Amino acid sequence: MKKTVVIGASPDEGRYSNMAVRLLKEHGHEVIPIGTRRGEIAGLAIENGQPEITGTHTVTLYINANRQPDLYTYILGLNPQRIIFNPGTENSEFEKLASEHGIETMEACTLVMLRTGQF
Repeated sequence: MKKTVVIGASPDEGRYSNMAVRLLKEHGHEVIPIGTRRGEIAGLAIENGQPEITGTHTVTLYINANRQPDLYTYILGLNPQRIIFNPGTENSEFEKLASEHGIETMEACTLVMLRTGQF
């Protein structure tokens, strides 16, 4: 299973980030939700700030491109194998930077990937 960090996690059950955390957990992945609001998703506390995390396989983004630059260093420091840019989070600058660090990038939907066995 792939340790996955969900950036932009929301306690609102109608948000795609919330759905992704729940579906990742249902599929048996270790999930670390990070968001700006406190709360929980499927029994997992939403982390705030930039918590220290090791062993990250995937970072999946649910924040738009204009909020990402402040997190470039943090996300690259997680040393993920891949970053998924969900619809609405596409960012060619960050994709290029991540690729230069040897990180696979994808413009894809985490929910679709999980439901179709492509995660």
